[in-house]
Amino acid sequence: MPIRTLDTNALADETGNLYESVVVLSKRARQIASKTKAELEQKLSYFEDLSLDPAEELRSNEDQLRISLEYERKPKSPDVAVDELEDGQLYFRNPTATGSEGF
Repeated sequence: MPIRTLDTNALADETGNLYESVVVLSKRARQIASKTKAELEQKLSYFEDLSLDPAEELRSNEDQLRISLEYERKPKSPDVAVDELEDGQLYFRNPTATGSEGF
């Protein structure tokens, strides 16, 4: 995936502060990565309990490889988080903000 340049002013406008935007993006990226990892582990756990003969084991390894490559081709979690923030799909709030000025 090619590197893309982000407009830091636009990111800062989302929260009012560039550093808060970076924190929001990093937390969301970690959530996405955690979810993706859990999905991958769940799919691969199916193969752990199988006791197969050598011919079936080769097919099983190919299936595991196919699943792993499928997840490698997915967009990376920071890219998804930035896209969500830019599209207005990301809900966040600042619990330390005074009054109702949460995000």
